[in-house]
Amino acid sequence: MNADPEVRRFLGPLLTFEQAEAWALNFQDDLDRYGFGRWAVEVRASGEFIGFTGLNQVGEEMPFSGVEIGWRLARSAWGHGYATEAGRAALEYGFDTIGLPEVVAVTMASNVRSQAVMRRIGMIRDPAEDFDDPDVDEGPLRRHVVYRKLCRAARQLPAHEVELRVGLQSGQVG
Repeated sequence: MNADPEVRRFLGPLLTFEQAEAWALNFQDDLDRYGFGRWAVEVRASGEFIGFTGLNQVGEEMPFSGVEIGWRLARSAWGHGYATEAGRAALEYGFDTIGLPEVVAVTMASNVRSQAVMRRIGMIRDPAEDFDDPDVDEGPLRRHVVYRKLCRAARQLPAHEVELRVGLQSGQVG
């Protein structure tokens, strides 16, 4: 997944298997430290690993603070509603289990697919919060947009067709 140029299009350079595996090991550290983090996403019917979703602390270098939702799916899983469903499950966990008052989402302004997921899960964009990421070179990928959802806006969500798993098995990160 992290070696696919289309999946990494808005995320930076491709990762080797070893880099992706080391990165995924950090997921467990976040779960241990904060009680939330990134979870593997599997198709319930088949058990197929298709990516991850979850929550993480916004980095100190960002022009805002809070807890951010994110997702990444293998290209074969795009267009099936899995990102929306996994995003809803992560929001539900953040609001109902952790008790977060708000969740934010950030993506590059040109990443219209992720922005569509953000809107489908009820997040709202305020263009006044858009910013240029100083870690990204000048160009079309530098501008970022911010979406937010408040807990009181959360509503009862349907049963999930995807399953979130804590921890990854060897070979699932590549």
